[in-house]
Amino acid sequence: MMQQFLRIKAEHPDILLFYRMGDFYELFFDDATRAARLLDITLTRRGQSAGAPIPMAGVPVHAVESYLARLLRLGESVAICEQVGDPGSSKGPVERKVVRVVTPGTVTEDALLEERRDNLLVCLGGDGEHTGLAALDLSTGRFQVQELTGTEPLLGELERLRPAEILIPEGMTLPGPERTGVRRRPPWHFEVDAARELLTRQFGTRDLAGFGCEEMHRAVGAAGALLQYVKDTQKTALPHIDGLSVQSRDAGIILDAASRRNLELTVNLSGGQENTLASVLDRTVTAMGSRLLGRWLHQPLRDRCTLQERHGTVGELQERQAFESLQIQLRGIGDLERILTRVALGSARPRDLTTLRDSLAELPSLQSELTTLVSPRITTLAGQIGEHPQVVDLLRSAVIDQPPVLIRDGGVIAPGYDAELDELRGLSENADQFLVDLEQRERERTGIANLKVAYNRVHGYYIEISRSQSDKAPEDYTRRQTLKGAERFITPELKRFEDKVLSARERSLAREKQLYEALLTRLHAPLPALRQTAEGLAELDVLTNLAERAETLNYRAPELTDTPGLLIEEGRHPVVEQVLDEPFVPNDLKMSDQRRMLVITGPNMGGKSTYMRQAALIVLMAHVGSFVPARHARLGPVDRIFTRIGASDDLASGRSTFMVEMTEAANILNHATDHSLVLMDEIGRGTSTFDGLSLAWACAEHLARKNRAFSLFATHYFELTALPEQFPAIVNVHIDAIEHGERIVFLHALKEGPANQSYGLHVAALAGVPRSVIQRARERLSELEQQSLAGTATDSPQLSLFGANGGCASPAPEPEDPAAKALREAVEALDPDDLTPRQALETLYRLQSLIKHETTGSVS
Repeated sequence: MMQQFLRIKAEHPDILLFYRMGDFYELFFDDATRAARLLDITLTRRGQSAGAPIPMAGVPVHAVESYLARLLRLGESVAICEQVGDPGSSKGPVERKVVRVVTPGTVTEDALLEERRDNLLVCLGGDGEHTGLAALDLSTGRFQVQELTGTEPLLGELERLRPAEILIPEGMTLPGPERTGVRRRPPWHFEVDAARELLTRQFGTRDLAGFGCEEMHRAVGAAGALLQYVKDTQKTALPHIDGLSVQSRDAGIILDAASRRNLELTVNLSGGQENTLASVLDRTVTAMGSRLLGRWLHQPLRDRCTLQERHGTVGELQERQAFESLQIQLRGIGDLERILTRVALGSARPRDLTTLRDSLAELPSLQSELTTLVSPRITTLAGQIGEHPQVVDLLRSAVIDQPPVLIRDGGVIAPGYDAELDELRGLSENADQFLVDLEQRERERTGIANLKVAYNRVHGYYIEISRSQSDKAPEDYTRRQTLKGAERFITPELKRFEDKVLSARERSLAREKQLYEALLTRLHAPLPALRQTAEGLAELDVLTNLAERAETLNYRAPELTDTPGLLIEEGRHPVVEQVLDEPFVPNDLKMSDQRRMLVITGPNMGGKSTYMRQAALIVLMAHVGSFVPARHARLGPVDRIFTRIGASDDLASGRSTFMVEMTEAANILNHATDHSLVLMDEIGRGTSTFDGLSLAWACAEHLARKNRAFSLFATHYFELTALPEQFPAIVNVHIDAIEHGERIVFLHALKEGPANQSYGLHVAALAGVPRSVIQRARERLSELEQQSLAGTATDSPQLSLFGANGGCASPAPEPEDPAAKALREAVEALDPDDLTPRQALETLYRLQSLIKHETTGSVS
């Protein structure tokens, strides 16, 4: 047996081998040691190899799915080795072979999948700079390819897809953070001609031109390698993979990896799913609808026709309150996408078929609801969904109402479906009456009143007589078993009956399994139409969900125009407003060709980041097809959304917080266009004050002059409020707050003009910093101000306050402060021979600080 194990294990050296032995899957050697650690199961030792005991661990067959699920979550793969021979006729170990390799990206069973999340297998091929990407959801058959140039687009797509498993060629380095579930494949699997041949054979086509990817060599190579991997692991036909689609990044609003994380679309910054946009928007009633909504959120569209069609449909569903009745109907629909895949793979369980039957039975009443609506998209979906009465009739006639979990348990096929099966079942079901009659006849024949006829799994049927009466047994009674107080016998008549009944039961189970497999095959013909139905139901679920959210959360239909700019009246953050105990303070956003950048100042915790994020989320929601949290929103063309909000060390890649910050800023400055929406929060805070201010000034200047993107630029560097003097399209705004004694009250309202202070010490006090520390900070602040007044020398290079002509520009004292204005004019009027520009800037900077802290009386 161990020789057999080692031969099979040699074919799967890098993954765990679950070796079937009766009612257990056993693991040996290193597999056993690793599984015991990962699954917290007992590690034992048995036998010897090379003089050392063999490590051994096992899991019961009936509970294997729970163990597989745990291993898959850890990124492990498992080869399932079953007993395929007949133990009764085998000489030596029963024949075994690997029937399937279970990997994180190729599972299809419900118990191993997250119900409301796509489970994607991704394959990458290329030369580093140019990458072909193929993505397959085996549980639904959705197969997509695209080609990417550069590292940032690749990282953005990986963040969007969040694959369960990634295939790469040997020798390729995967950029970005360390990932689990990465598998290396031989380079020849990515060879384009072989990949093209494999794909056309799978799809039954002459070439790939009909899919639009004939010339996408890297993508075709990746798709071929992916398909070969799936064939190697599934070891069965894949009829539901019947084509692929080409993804174009330009078809939607592009978000890079950092922006997807910062906006917390489906996963929050802690890796959970709470307080995300999806957690607010997702009230879908089907699992496939939830998965589709997640894809929509990560792929906001730019196609106005599609978006207006979605907005119109949501509007009609809301206006007529049709979403309520439709959601009631849709609650009766199961996860048809994944069930149909299991039907195609031949792995569907009996209850999958009853769910399919009951779901399709809901369609006629659903169609009657849809006929009352006039939206063009609803009409299209109604035609796509259909009704499928023939499939319903077939499943009703073939499968009982509430079948057992597994076909091997029997009792799945309905009575009347097959005459041969009914006859075999009749023999088994009539056995009880035969035994009652036999028992009565034998009591009368022998005169033994307590004689009884019984059955057990070990000895079969028998006649039992107490030990004291056993001498009355007739001559045709043959002793089968002796017990302490009884004797058990068999008769020729009972033996003939036993052979007939047990044979009938075995033949009944075999016939039922045969009929079940034939039923799955019969369902292959309507599979394409049924998959279209599943897709239509998923979209209908999403649209009714968006209508319900619009009604419940007071969302309004956005207006999409061709005029550049963003106008949002009384906008709200869709997530924050749901978690606040007090009413959310709405704010406006006005951006146009004459107003392309808002420099946002104000205190920490005042709401700057919330205001910026809500703008991006409102734009994104509108381009998904959702209504938006605002009184009114008119949105011009948007091609990309960039965010540079927060940062942390990327220790795995050896990058500091500041390096991460600068990398994200570089991506924005290199790729933003005049149709992009850019959010930059506190750029430059990861380094020294003067370096940070210089970088922030230069970044803002580049965005205004070169990119001309619609930018929200939050900062604590008050010097940046001087930017509007050089760039008319830049405007100062601030988040308002008021000071009350030593306390601060956040008003969260956006006002025009710059803030007058940042309230840093007030916020520190709110955070719970000890009062003694706050008091010491105030004392130290006063000392620093006095040192500045005394002209303490500094070696720090001065900032970005140089105009285009090389002269000295204003460091932006408050425009409304006459004292500050007078100081600035005085310094600017100084003769260069008397005071160098650097000395002038240093002096002005210190005086400005004193002015802001109301100490001007002593130096006026």
